[in-house]
Amino acid sequence: MKTKNITILFLTSITVLFIVVASIRYFRLADNDEHIQDKPQQEEHVHYEPEVHDDHLHDENEIHDEHDHDELIHDEHEDGDDCDDDEHEEHIDEDIIHLTDAEMKGLGIEIATASPGKLQIQLSFPGEIRINADKMANVVPRMQGVVREVKKNLGDTVRSGEVMAIIESRELADARASFHAALERVALAEANYKREERLWKKKITAEQEYLDAKKAIAEARIELTSAEQKLLALGFSTKYLKDIPHDPNEILTKYEIIAPFDGRVIKKDITLGEVLREDNVAFIVADLSTVWVDLSIYQKDLAYVREGQRVLISAGQGIPDAEGVIFYLGHIVSDETRTALARVTLPNKEGQWRPGLFVTARLVKEETPVPLLIPKSALQNLEGEACVFVHHREGFKTQNVRVGRTNKTHAEIVSGLKVGQSYVTKGAFELKAKIVTSTLDSHAGHGH
Repeated sequence: MKTKNITILFLTSITVLFIVVASIRYFRLADNDEHIQDKPQQEEHVHYEPEVHDDHLHDENEIHDEHDHDELIHDEHEDGDDCDDDEHEEHIDEDIIHLTDAEMKGLGIEIATASPGKLQIQLSFPGEIRINADKMANVVPRMQGVVREVKKNLGDTVRSGEVMAIIESRELADARASFHAALERVALAEANYKREERLWKKKITAEQEYLDAKKAIAEARIELTSAEQKLLALGFSTKYLKDIPHDPNEILTKYEIIAPFDGRVIKKDITLGEVLREDNVAFIVADLSTVWVDLSIYQKDLAYVREGQRVLISAGQGIPDAEGVIFYLGHIVSDETRTALARVTLPNKEGQWRPGLFVTARLVKEETPVPLLIPKSALQNLEGEACVFVHHREGFKTQNVRVGRTNKTHAEIVSGLKVGQSYVTKGAFELKAKIVTSTLDSHAGHGH
């Protein structure tokens, strides 16, 4: 019974506690709903009056913003115009290259006026530089002997009559001895003839003795003449012959090999102590102040080539072109090459035309008049376009041109340049280099 009462009391307590908690929760929710219902009305009332004020401010702000926007656009437009003007002026300034007189001189710039001209149609032929055979000599000793001294070497220059080598020759000793003996016999024969002539006139001696003396002197003179001619044939001068009677005996065998003319030793084949025969070539001397150019003329071009025609010879490699005259044109065409030989004499004072060089010869086939002709040195290439540099009062400006017919040195201008315009003929490449360098510097300065 007691246990049952305790259980009822416990359940009653739990029930009361649950009712209290539920009541508290209910009242809290009710308070929150009332607060939520009152709050919007208050916010709507508070927000109503400022709403008119805010619209007014908004309209004014829109007006001011539109005005400010118009002013900004106007300022930006003006700034843009100024920028365009600056860019236009800068573009104009970039097109014109300004140079001082000193800079033009430093770049080697030369200016000419565009004008008509005659374009030369040219023919080209291969060729080779040869030694002028008319000014080349094989130097031989003319008699056998032993080489005792060599005074000249390969490449040395020589003067006419200069001693190049000395040999010792027994043949020379015999020739000199014969000449010397002939001189003595002539002297004795003359003395005997004078004596016999004097005695015969006095009738002391017979006429036959006088005639024999006369015959002897004639024979002695013939022998002297023969000995003299032999020495002259060996290359000795009359002065040398006069000095023979006074020369000491130790130089009777001394033979000097001398230079035949001014020139240069281009070959040497002589050694100290060797025995030279009279037909051995000891030296080859050549005068290279002029050279020959042997040209190969093709069969199809023979009709355009003639003797006396002027040709321009080019070798490249830094050698300036030179002009010569055809003095010989062969009458036979080679079976092997099917070409004929044309030969040109070329001045070679500076020695730059060395025998053996391959060259190209150009001669004028015909001349064609063209409306505007300029040298190729004036033509340059910028960004893949042919152009020239036209000279204005303010400076130089590039001008694209269209090129027509050309030869090695000149070009016909079809369009882009007018007759009477001033343009750069020399120094165009240097001017182009200056423009390219300035452009690169400008791009580097703008951070491109």
